[in-house]
Amino acid sequence: MADQPGVKPVPDKPFLTDIKTLRERARQHIEKGAVTEGYRADRDTVVKILNEALATEIVCVLRYKRHYFMATGINAESVAAEFLQHANEEQGHADQIAQRIVQLGGEPNFNPDGLTTRSHAEYVEGETLLDMIKEDLVAERIAIDSYREMINYVANDDPTTRRMLEGILAMEEEHADDLVSLLETMGN
Repeated sequence: MADQPGVKPVPDKPFLTDIKTLRERARQHIEKGAVTEGYRADRDTVVKILNEALATEIVCVLRYKRHYFMATGINAESVAAEFLQHANEEQGHADQIAQRIVQLGGEPNFNPDGLTTRSHAEYVEGETLLDMIKEDLVAERIAIDSYREMINYVANDDPTTRRMLEGILAMEEEHADDLVSLLETMGN
């Protein structure tokens, strides 16, 4: 292969640690579950930011649910359906985050005391359907920036958390697009 044009020779570098070493390391500190010796992120900090993300998602679920039930007016039915869909998707995000916190040996913080202070997004009820859409859009924009920062923080030190956050970020961007479309439909 090395003689073929355009093909660089591969240096003699083992792809994996030898099997015996992998097996020995796996038996050490088994109480840590998925957090192995190769985990490079600051686990306590990752759990802390994930708990903030969890609080943010819970606040978003509660806000979307309120908006779903309080939606009134000529466009209420279609907008309420969008609010409910977003609430359900945000609940799915919260579940993913809580599960990852546990995988990292942490405890998901579902305590309602301090929920809004841990959350990056605010809980704003909104008085009109238009207000509700705008408040949800503001919250989505906050979530988008928050998730981007979290992704940059964990980078390659925790690829599993990064991939989860990237998936959630993509959904938050979709939510923002949906809300902008609702605003355009309402003439704003």
